[in-house]
Amino acid sequence: MNISSEAELQADTRSSVAEGHATTLSATVDFERDGVQHGFLKLPYSHDQSAWGCIMIPISVVKNGVGPTALLTGGNHGDEYEGITALLKLAGELRAEDVQGRVIIVPAMNYPAVQNGSRTSPIDKGNMNRSFPGNPTGSMTERIADYFQRHLIPLCDYALDIHSGGKTLDILPFAAAHRLPDAQQEAKCIEGARLFGTAASMILFELDAASLYDTAVESQGKVFVTTELRGGGTSTPETMALADRGVRNFLKFAGILAGELELADEPRLQLDMPDASCYVQSTHRGILELTRSLGDRLKRGDLVARVHAFERTGTPAVEYRAERDGLLVARRFPALVDIGDTLAVIADIVES
Repeated sequence: MNISSEAELQADTRSSVAEGHATTLSATVDFERDGVQHGFLKLPYSHDQSAWGCIMIPISVVKNGVGPTALLTGGNHGDEYEGITALLKLAGELRAEDVQGRVIIVPAMNYPAVQNGSRTSPIDKGNMNRSFPGNPTGSMTERIADYFQRHLIPLCDYALDIHSGGKTLDILPFAAAHRLPDAQQEAKCIEGARLFGTAASMILFELDAASLYDTAVESQGKVFVTTELRGGGTSTPETMALADRGVRNFLKFAGILAGELELADEPRLQLDMPDASCYVQSTHRGILELTRSLGDRLKRGDLVARVHAFERTGTPAVEYRAERDGLLVARRFPALVDIGDTLAVIADIVES
């Protein structure tokens, strides 16, 4: 997955630090008890408004007998609402007699970020999805990541982390898996992404994979699926329908929930992001004008976007063109753009 040796070394160093320290988080639920439990992951957090306070991360456990365990997460980023909402609904609806095995539901993984409606935590600016494997003595975000790394991920066989584009991206809905060293594990992850129920499924190339939650789960040999379900910092009836259907499809795929899979009616697309050339990134600041829409098919050299300088009139716009053939699967959502921002993402269409 193109994880650099330097990043691996940093991760190994953080892991060795963690091994010598106990977590400061505690769970108010019993992961081994049958039935339905709603509780919290409690993380002590002393601050100006609460000297002996705690961050209270909601968690539900639904267990019935022996079977596989699925760990379902939303709110990894606090401005991505489909996962948060779908998992809050699922936690209120799922009954023990509905399942065979165990479902662990954490709708607001980075709870401070969800409270703040922001991608990162307002406490430490921690990006949960760039904080793994975490640190039990580090920042609040690193401590949450460490608890997942050492205590929750080992409990599960399957993990689903629901994302969308947040306030800065709009993304063609898809479920995704990654290329993995283990071919059997990779195939199972790809199957899970395909059966989530979106019209498109993706083999996702990450720009910085080493510190992702995804990598933390995959490196422990689990079956992992993630999603991108539009964006803009809100949800829609259409994206909520995808998320609601997808979480139940995932549990059926895992063998925890009975029933028929509900798949998309429209033609199925298999997409692939093989390398960094899929990302169209800005080297200018200005006002973004996208010239193509999500779902458009592009040829190498096609005009994708213009960036207009607004400091003075009479300045020609800078044009950005596709570096590969493919499908426009993501775009920047705000029109104001800076150097380094991703303007668009182009994925290969895999012909079946």
